Amino acid sequence: MLNSAKKYIFIIILVLCQATVFPLSANAQDGSVAYNFLNLPSSSHIYGLGGLNISTVEDNINLTDQNPALLGPEMDLQLGLNYMRYVGETNFAGFKFAKSASDRSAFAVGLQYFGYGSMTEADNQGNIIGSFAPKDISVNVAYAHDISDRWRGGINLKYIYSAYSEFTAMALAADLGVNYFDAENDLSISLVAANLGGQVKRFNESYDNLPMDVRLGITKGLGSLPIRLSVTAWNLTKWSLPYYKPGDGSNNSEPELKDSFGSNLFRHLIFAADIVPSDRFHIGIGYNYKTRTDMSTYSRNLLSGFSLTAGINVKAFGVDVAIAQPHTGATTFMVNLTANINDFIK
Repeated sequence: MLNSAKKYIFIIILVLCQATVFPLSANAQDGSVAYNFLNLPSSSHIYGLGGLNISTVEDNINLTDQNPALLGPEMDLQLGLNYMRYVGETNFAGFKFAKSASDRSAFAVGLQYFGYGSMTEADNQGNIIGSFAPKDISVNVAYAHDISDRWRGGINLKYIYSAYSEFTAMALAADLGVNYFDAENDLSISLVAANLGGQVKRFNESYDNLPMDVRLGITKGLGSLPIRLSVTAWNLTKWSLPYYKPGDGSNNSEPELKDSFGSNLFRHLIFAADIVPSDRFHIGIGYNYKTRTDMSTYSRNLLSGFSLTAGINVKAFGVDVAIAQPHTGATTFMVNLTANINDFIK
């Protein structure tokens, strides 16, 4: 169990986060949610498992961005790099670095850059006055501690900076996570409260909301088979997630509102399967029904909602890749590199 000092420090951190972060979001006005880039994973493994997975346990620093409770001392001096080619000219990149604090705890620091390419800039009358390159940057610090042999808790604090032409904004957020891992039965269960926070500097007079969410995930191995199955439930603070199914493309067709029990249920769930024949290789597939329905068009795309990933570890290095086609006009690609510095200094 945690010793008294560490226990109180951890509680104080959680209380401070709730006391300072929650009021910011409480003052935010209702409206469209901004900062949705915070939901994009920096791990190609996670991206290939449906874009969200909080319960896959591996010795890989890149997997910790969506659940700080997956961080641990086994990742001591591990460096992770990521790059993603998204839609159009959009490119994302970042790094993470972990350091053990004891045999039961670890820290990590990281930075994510989200660049959206060059865009045309116009004044209020529609006159073209030039171009600009909008960007978002997230700087984060994470801490995790083993509460017991099977339970681990973690917290991730994020400073977010956005610059769109001459307009800038800043926000603070926190992710709180807990993970239960039973190695003997290859069972992992996680609970995460993500993106708790709000803006401290606005673009204009109104506040933009952060995509706050509660998530529950489970990953289970299939005994002697080298397969792990995962189910992740997200958007648990809101049951109704309606969407419009497009028509058939004809002039008389109208979009159809979908808000049934079944559609709402599956838009909360992400399914994934990993084939892991050894610690050095994996291949996985994910299915995200919400992505498929959000990106649906009257011309069907059989690949929408599906994603693929593969990875290999060789000595001190690891490479992971992922690919998905969420929309008929967009194929996305992500790559991760990891390096264990301990292997170079031994």
